[in-house]
Amino acid sequence: MSEASRLRWQCRRGMRELDELLVRYLEIRYPIADDQEKATFRGVLELPDPELNAYLLQRQTPVSEPIAGVIKLILSQPHA
Repeated sequence: MSEASRLRWQCRRGMRELDELLVRYLEIRYPIADDQEKATFRGVLELPDPELNAYLLQRQTPVSEPIAGVIKLILSQPHA
């Protein structure tokens, strides 16, 4: 499985709205991101679902600055 396919699969979290946020970031921002941002996004995808959902629904703010930055970028991608 290619990295792109694996990441797309990891973006599927079971909540359509959140899945769309993650996939939109993957399609729009990830290809132009630097290596550090890409690594942080991969780390975001490793977060447990309740934690990731809380961040994406803006119920909690990540303590980690890099993760907080990527969450902000995920939320700022233009809607289709």
